Parts: sequence; structure tokens; C-alpha cells
Amino acid sequence: MKSLTLFIVFLISLPACAAQLTVESGSGSRSWQTAELLHHPAAQTLHITDDVSYKRNMTYRAIPLATLLEGIKPDDHLQAVALDGFAAELAAAPLLNQNGAKAWLAIEDPAHPWPPLGKGKPSAGPFYLVWTDPQASHISPEQWPFQVVSFKRQLPVAERFPALRPDPALPKDSSVNQGFVLFQKNCLACHRLNGAGDAQFGPDLNIPYNPTEYFAADFLKHYIRDPQSLRQWPQARMPGFSPTVLPDNELELLIQYLQHMTTRKVNS
Repeated sequence: MKSLTLFIVFLISLPACAAQLTVESGSGSRSWQTAELLHHPAAQTLHITDDVSYKRNMTYRAIPLATLLEGIKPDDHLQAVALDGFAAELAAAPLLNQNGAKAWLAIEDPAHPWPPLGKGKPSAGPFYLVWTDPQASHISPEQWPFQVVSFKRQLPVAERFPALRPDPALPKDSSVNQGFVLFQKNCLACHRLNGAGDAQFGPDLNIPYNPTEYFAADFLKHYIRDPQSLRQWPQARMPGFSPTVLPDNELELLIQYLQHMTTRKVNS
């Protein structure tokens, strides 16, 4: 009876919002609870300047992400899955890097929760991928997934989703194939195309219509730069891609990929 009472007291004392992070390496799976990560030997206080999600300086309890990616190799491909359906496609090499841009897993302490991301919105927790010195490796905002619950080793995007591939007759270094790489980095975390992809966040970008088919002239570029300047609504979640994040030449390559994919639609 005494042991049962102690167990009940223990359960009551647990934080209500404690979470679990899972890393699937392909050969195995490992999970950590919030408390384990907060007290991990590698955990430290981390200061992030101009945080991508909070738009201000933030301080976190964080662990170098590479510490948790045992068995992951630089040429592997990972997917960060979030509570809200966001599925960020991530090359493993930058996540394992110890010089220049460095990836960290920020851990939300249920006893000291992070602020909401906006009015009526949750925080970036329970886990958030943040970067120090992101400019050193041209890290994009889409490589800062928040509300993360798992990292999964996956096959490369082109192998998993053939419907996303450009015409195989195109040279590998063609502008369309370069745009496909940029699409994976900047768009696939939120959008599907031809029904392909794991994201549950934004609309399909080819079915039934590709945005290059209904945006006139350069309005698509304008929309990508600043979505709210063309369509304003309170629930809008698409961020703007500034020239520092997506330079003009890369934006042009991305649009060439989208235009090309209008010729490669699948049956809806």
C-alpha cells in the first residue's frame, strides 16, 4: 500500500506537458523523455540571436543534436516530424557538423514553458531544432523545425517520391534540377506536389493547379517574398522568403522547377 501511495505521488509530481523525442536511425530506434534530455550531460544553456521562429533573441536548454544521432552518417537523409504536420527534409551532414553552423535540440522545460509563437498559438516546444552561426552554411528557416517529436532516417526524397522528379532526360546540372533541390529545402516541409510528400501543412503545389498557372507575371515571386502582401488572413502560416534566405537567382531556379512540373502532373 505504501509503495502504491508513493507511486501515485510520483505520478502527480510529473510535469503535465512532458514529452518524448524519438530518433529512428534505420537500424534501430531510441527515445528520450523531456526530463532525460534536460539533465543530459551534454545539455547547456544556449543563447540564440534573432531566433527564426520567435523573431528575437532567445535562451534555451539545449543539446548538440549530433549527440543524439548515434549511427547516423553524413551522407544520410533525415526527416524531422512535428506535431502540426510539418515534415522537414534534412541532409544529415549539416546536423552532424561541429564547425561553422551547428545544430542544437532545444528542450522545453514544462516547469518553465516557452512563450507562444503568436496570439492563440502554442510554443515552439516540446523540442525545437535551432542553429548557432546559421549563415556559415546557408541554413534556411525551413531547417528550424519546431514542435518536433521525432527524427527519422529516410531514403532521399527523389527515391521516396518519384512523382516529384523532373524529366530524367534533363542534365543533372540543369536549372530545373537545381530548382528541385531548392524545392526540397524550402517547400517540401509544408507542401506536397503531385500528391507526393509527407507534409500535412500546406496545399499541393501541382494538383489541381500549379501556382505558376494562376499567378500572373511576377506575382508569384512577390507572393513568395511576402505572402501577406497579396493575401491577408489571420490564420496565414506561410513565412516570407527574403533575399538573404532565398536569393533572387535561387528563387528563379525554384520557379523554373515549378513551371516544369506543370508538364508532369499525375492523375489526381
